[in-house]
Amino acid sequence: MDLLIESTSAAHFSGRCPSTTTSSSSLLSPTDDGPVGPTQPFVIGVSGGTASGKTSVCDMIIQQLQDHRVVLVYQDSFYRGLTEEELKRVHEYNFDHPDAFDIEELVECISKLKSGQSVHVPVYDFKTHQRSSEKYMQVNASEVIILEGILVFHEQRVRDMMNMKIFVDTDADVRLARRIRRDTVDRGRDVQSVLQQYSKFVKPAFDDFILPTKKYADIIIPRGKENVVAVDLIVQHIRTKLGQHNLCKLYPNLIVIQSTYQIRGMHTLIRDKNVSKHDFVFYSDRLIRLVVEHGLGHLPFTEKQVITPTGSIYTGVDFCKKLCGVSVIRSGESMENALRACCKGIKIGKILIHREGDETQLIYGKLPKDISERHVLLLDPVLGTGNSASQAIECLIRNGVPESHIIFLNLISAPEGIHRVCKRFPYLKIVTSEIEVGLNEEFRVIPGLGEFGDRYFGTDQ
Repeated sequence: MDLLIESTSAAHFSGRCPSTTTSSSSLLSPTDDGPVGPTQPFVIGVSGGTASGKTSVCDMIIQQLQDHRVVLVYQDSFYRGLTEEELKRVHEYNFDHPDAFDIEELVECISKLKSGQSVHVPVYDFKTHQRSSEKYMQVNASEVIILEGILVFHEQRVRDMMNMKIFVDTDADVRLARRIRRDTVDRGRDVQSVLQQYSKFVKPAFDDFILPTKKYADIIIPRGKENVVAVDLIVQHIRTKLGQHNLCKLYPNLIVIQSTYQIRGMHTLIRDKNVSKHDFVFYSDRLIRLVVEHGLGHLPFTEKQVITPTGSIYTGVDFCKKLCGVSVIRSGESMENALRACCKGIKIGKILIHREGDETQLIYGKLPKDISERHVLLLDPVLGTGNSASQAIECLIRNGVPESHIIFLNLISAPEGIHRVCKRFPYLKIVTSEIEVGLNEEFRVIPGLGEFGDRYFGTDQ
């Protein structure tokens, strides 16, 4: 088996510590009430010769990750629009020379993204060799930024902003064949002009400007997208960068389910103030089911062997038998159906807490008599200040439930609530699907879901 990744240093991967928060987050530190400053996004540069497969490699990475926290920026978007004089002699223009790009605008764009700002990326038309005056592409600040282009390693200011540099290395004959196919089919050029441009500009520019930047690469991928093993390793590395929110690093008992476009899409729908009640309930139920299933995965298990229909032995696990749910009235009751669907005949207790502003009071509790012997799934869709959650958890502990036997399930969690609950109860687990920006002056979670119980049960105004 041949080695599919070459490295220019002893380690395959290099870069600063992973970034896992956007700059808009007003997170609180675990030791004080001051805000934690935003962490830097992880910037990946992908370079290589023309038609080497850079875009295909990037597309494979994006498709495998399926994560909204990754954005892709193309250096091709920053081509300078040609002047009238240059357009008259377009076949004499070297599009592979560093001067063909607006490096200043590219530097400004990546700098803004790294500082947490959204940017407007130009739209370049390869048939007219001009930028669109009416269209642009908005790119939002993200935790991983992939910058792809033939000369992204040429400018030191751009290189210095990168945490990882990947060079896609493909045979020159393969690149030429791809270039001919691309320029004739996608860009409306004839074969003769493509070959003339390649021999006069493309190949010399590759030798003079692109190939020398290969030495800056941390990772070299031979054969482009065909090198599936190399792409998989890079994807796994990016996942480690995205896998944990900063708060998960502070609190090992905090679990955030991995975000996908499906999960992000459902959050988008239920957060829309104009969504219909039917859709709000439908997509909330889907998210709740995911959180419940994920929470059940953190229960203790025992090994079990069974005989399959083929007469073979299968070694698996047995479900936790002593289990119950407890919903915080009333929004927590929206999570009961999902729990019942997953756990046949499960007992469910109730806790009622009156909340006014930041103050809470335990009003009512009805729990199974043997709750002290059970693992408890505490149900409440929103973790805000953490006061109601703390009251409910204290109620369970007073009734004999060990703290380590409590798993708190919710859809969204505010950092303030996470700090309060995790510091006070370090042995329970919190399972959530998204961590919010914070609380406003009225102690409401933002961006939030509004009054979840009212929206779910149809009693909102």
